[in-house]
Amino acid sequence: MDRITPVVLCGGSGTRLWPRSRPSAPKPFLRLLGEQSLFEQTLARFGDTAIFAPVLLVTGKDQLALVEGQLGESAISGIIVEPEPKSTAAAIALAALRLPGDAVMLVCPSDHHIADNALFCAAARQSAALARAGWLVAFGIEPTRAETGYGYIKRGEPIEGGFRVERFVEKPDQARAEAFLSEGGYCWNGGLFAFSAGIFLEELARHRPALSQAVRAAVAGGKEEDNRFHPGAAAFARIEAESVDYAVMEQTSHAAMVEANMGWSDIGNWQALRDAREADAEGNVVRGTADLLDCRNVMVDSDAPRVSVVGLEDVIVVVDGDEVLVTSAEGAAKVGKLKGPQGK
Repeated sequence: MDRITPVVLCGGSGTRLWPRSRPSAPKPFLRLLGEQSLFEQTLARFGDTAIFAPVLLVTGKDQLALVEGQLGESAISGIIVEPEPKSTAAAIALAALRLPGDAVMLVCPSDHHIADNALFCAAARQSAALARAGWLVAFGIEPTRAETGYGYIKRGEPIEGGFRVERFVEKPDQARAEAFLSEGGYCWNGGLFAFSAGIFLEELARHRPALSQAVRAAVAGGKEEDNRFHPGAAAFARIEAESVDYAVMEQTSHAAMVEANMGWSDIGNWQALRDAREADAEGNVVRGTADLLDCRNVMVDSDAPRVSVVGLEDVIVVVDGDEVLVTSAEGAAKVGKLKGPQGK
């Protein structure tokens, strides 16, 4: 059986993980869980060469040096360097145009955490089988709480190897998220997809013809530089940025999903990172030097100064150089809205 081609999208600034994540050191390249960065862990996920072909990377020019600095011995087929960010539909289309039409693409963000690699590989094989049968496949993650920060997928009728997608749902408010959990049949949209390159391009051209034409023109006007490919900047600039969810997955009549319960987290904010790290009996998580007294579910992440916390619950303290963040766990999702420290 033909191997699956991982397409790793390496972009984004991770502003909700400020002050650790900054423009000079964005989220994918930080060692937030273990000795490897999230990007390095993503590449390591594709080590089984019986399943996976070399990785095709899509990144921006501002992150190219960081990408190349952490490649190590990873097997890659090339790096596509976007002239400017245009969201995921365009990034995936660039990759699809650089692959054979029958290649099965497994599209993965570079900054997610997956605890169980064996289950990930099983889901990858399952999704690839559906992709070869003509489906555009999303990974659905079993929800463990009424989360308002993720999109949802409503599971439809069973098909061989998975389910049809009944509909994609925007990030809900709290009441709706709780209703989804009670009703059942809803999964989190994990942002991982599988489809054949040719079928994805056909669906993109059908539903977003202008975007499709602009990406094709950018590839036609691009240039090779060692293992890097630089799309034509003028054509690429004409693209209207849109996510693959909006541009293709919510439009196509061939959307399917596989359930992938593999210990997934997007590590989207400090609360998510706290939940992914190992905690003590009181739910406290410490990295660096800290004294915690009568605390529960408190995380301290300090790169030097000692942090002391007394009598608090569900609080997160982060010290990075001369910057300090203190937030409730619930408020962690709003960190990206801070203005001064992030240069907004």
